[in-house]
Amino acid sequence: MQNRNSKSYITGAIIAVNVAYFLYLEMIGSTENTQFMIRHGALYIPIILQESQYYRLITSTFMHFGIDHLLNNMLVLFLLGDNLERALGKVKYTLFYLLCGIGANVFSMAYDLAVMRPATVSAGASGAIFGVVGGLLYAVLVNRGRLEDLSTRQLVVMALVTLYHGVTSTGVNNAAHIGGLICGIFLGILFYRKPRKIKKDIFGYPSFEEERDSRW
Repeated sequence: MQNRNSKSYITGAIIAVNVAYFLYLEMIGSTENTQFMIRHGALYIPIILQESQYYRLITSTFMHFGIDHLLNNMLVLFLLGDNLERALGKVKYTLFYLLCGIGANVFSMAYDLAVMRPATVSAGASGAIFGVVGGLLYAVLVNRGRLEDLSTRQLVVMALVTLYHGVTSTGVNNAAHIGGLICGIFLGILFYRKPRKIKKDIFGYPSFEEERDSRW
């Protein structure tokens, strides 16, 4: 069993960075201005490839087009992130989140290049958040359909509804969502280990045969 009382510092820190950077950008310009967002770290293939500005694969995951975009993503991260943080541990979770964000952006870039649409500008945490959903899906399946208060059905329905909303809406980076989900499942397989059950002796104390889950 995971300790549900443990504090989710990393999830809170990620949300704080997203909010702080959004407020900073709004103070010096407008997050709904495409050119302004490009100048401050949004994902833009021509600049990334021609000027080797690969840092945009990370900075863009902490940027949002308008307050609604920010609030929607942070709400989902707030609701789900702490579950995965407890399941993976803080160091693994931090690395997991960043890698999912990068992977989602790489997938998005590959898709845009394949469909001859390299001038697309994108930003947002949704790719990394779909990675969190993918990681939780794997963890839930390993734990026979439930992890804390999450079930396989809840996560699948959430992912499908969000993907459907993206497909039927304009201006949504569906490639990043799918890429993040795939990365999350793959990294979940690499990072997550199901906690071992603690064996106790006849007096109720843990036995020396207990196997502990390794943590970073």
